[in-house]
Amino acid sequence: MGMKCVGVDVGGTSVKIGIFEITGELIHKWEVPTRQEEGGKHILSDTAASILKTLKELNVPLEEVKGAGMGVPGPVMPSGYVEVCVNLGWRDMYPEKELSEMLHGIPVKSGNDANVAALGEMWQGGGKGYDDIVMVTLGTGVGGGVIIDQKIVAGKHGLAGEIGHVHIRDDETESCNCGGVGCVEQIASATGIAREARRKMAAKDTPSVLRTYGDSVTAKDVLDAAKEGDALACEVMEVVGHYLGLALAQISMVTDPEVFVIGGGVSKAGSFLIDILYKHFDKYSPISKNKSGIVLAKLGNDAGIYGAARLILD
Repeated sequence: MGMKCVGVDVGGTSVKIGIFEITGELIHKWEVPTRQEEGGKHILSDTAASILKTLKELNVPLEEVKGAGMGVPGPVMPSGYVEVCVNLGWRDMYPEKELSEMLHGIPVKSGNDANVAALGEMWQGGGKGYDDIVMVTLGTGVGGGVIIDQKIVAGKHGLAGEIGHVHIRDDETESCNCGGVGCVEQIASATGIAREARRKMAAKDTPSVLRTYGDSVTAKDVLDAAKEGDALACEVMEVVGHYLGLALAQISMVTDPEVFVIGGGVSKAGSFLIDILYKHFDKYSPISKNKSGIVLAKLGNDAGIYGAARLILD
């Protein structure tokens, strides 16, 4: 039997865990509930106990485990220090050091969950075969991760990859959750797409199937209608494509990745979304015909455990 590695993705509801061959094959995955009470002090001990129990059940001795990687929902300093993870209750701690001790001393490395998911997509997902990718996750919010030479670029303050909070829209009046105004997240997230649809419906009389949903319209409703040629829905997606394509063009002028990997719930729109994005991205990056591709993520909710496992292989 070859060496194994463990990937841990700590979320607000559950901790996802996977055991992998070091070549990237997922052997077994499972979840344990995230107990947030008492400042989240039980999360790591619950995780460690579950890992040790599962390794025993699978007849994998600890000596055959190269280490464990862990994605956490907050900035992680190069030292492993985590100042705060709001939705876990964690403050001022070194989770990788604590988990290592609970796992009888095997090495543990940690990183921000969005960055770690990007690493997973580079390793075994939509970015497989590339060394330099930028992942953009379009969900309730917009997250991201930058991978250069197969390594996470976290930045000096842990802010690299915060693509959702790049300012792109000057005429926005509402505030973003980050405190800014006109962020990518406000237009390209599932929440933002639905809001743009409500605004369009209120501003004009164009007939549209979206009007049957009213204020409860969702991003999926918009994308489904746009695929069917609904004029108002298409107009909404052109606005979304314009701003997100502009953001990708700006990012490419700084990082120049081989590909952008698009994930999150909105990416389920598939090639329809990619085609809209590429049209606007291409328009705003005229400097060269030789430019980044745009592809879909492939690992879904497992990207975090894949990336966490990959952390330990460096």
